[in-house]
Amino acid sequence: MQQLSHGNQEAFNQLYDRYKDRLYYYFYRMLGNSESLANDFLQDVFLKIIEKPERFNPNYSFKTWLFSIACNLCKNEYRRREVRKTTPNLNAQIDPILPQAVSKEELLNRIFDSLEELSAEHRSVFLLHYREGFAIKEIANMLDVAPGTVKSRLYTTRNYLAKKFQYLKDEIEL
Repeated sequence: MQQLSHGNQEAFNQLYDRYKDRLYYYFYRMLGNSESLANDFLQDVFLKIIEKPERFNPNYSFKTWLFSIACNLCKNEYRRREVRKTTPNLNAQIDPILPQAVSKEELLNRIFDSLEELSAEHRSVFLLHYREGFAIKEIANMLDVAPGTVKSRLYTTRNYLAKKFQYLKDEIEL
C-alpha cells in the first residue's frame, strides 16, 4: 500500500491479483449470487483503494482493512435496496436437505447456497469467519459490532445449518 500511494502501478497489480478472487466470492455470496453485482462491487473496492490509498493504516492488517471496505459496500447496498431479511426462527420447521450421494464440492455449494436464507449480517459473519479465516475480533472490528454479537451470529448460523443438514451430523462437523 505504501508503494501504491507513491504511484507504483505494479503494487496495485499485485494487490489485485492477490485478493480479486476472494473478494469476488464474498460479493457473489453477499449479493444474491449475482455475477454482475459481484464484478461491479469488486471494481468499486479497488477503485476506492486507488482513489484514497492514504486511508490505509499500516499498523493494521491490509486484508482486514480491505474486507472492511467490502462489508461496508454491502451494507450500503442493502440500505439502498431497503432489503431486510429476518433471522430464521430456529424452532420453526426447516425443510431438511434429504440425503443423496453428493460430492464434497456439491455439499459445500449446498451449504453456502443455504446461507441465502439468512440475514445479510449472519451470512457475512459466517463467510468472513469460515471462508476467509478472520478471527472473531477482526470481524467485530470490520462490522463495528461487539465480539459477542459476532459469536451469537456464528452460533445461530451454525445451528441453522446443522438442523438443515442434520442427516450429515456424523459425517461433517459444522
